[in-house]
Amino acid sequence: MRQKILLKVGKKGAIYLPKRVLEALGLNEGGYVIVKIGKGRAILEVIPDPLLLAAFSKKWASTTVEDFERESMLEQERSHEDST
Repeated sequence: MRQKILLKVGKKGAIYLPKRVLEALGLNEGGYVIVKIGKGRAILEVIPDPLLLAAFSKKWASTTVEDFERESMLEQERSHEDST
């Protein structure tokens, strides 16, 4: 669904998105977006909250605390070897 919404640029270049746009994009105060600029266009892309992604996305991998600790130790050893 493509919609066109006219927005006015305010003081200091501020652009405020209407509540319905924020809701449609799932954006809240403090959320992040990327603006891609080119050829007279600005494309706004929402950057999802990583905690929400982790909580609600389909799980594609699993690990145990032991696996995590083992990998952490290996990486620390590699990092230490590389720095000496």
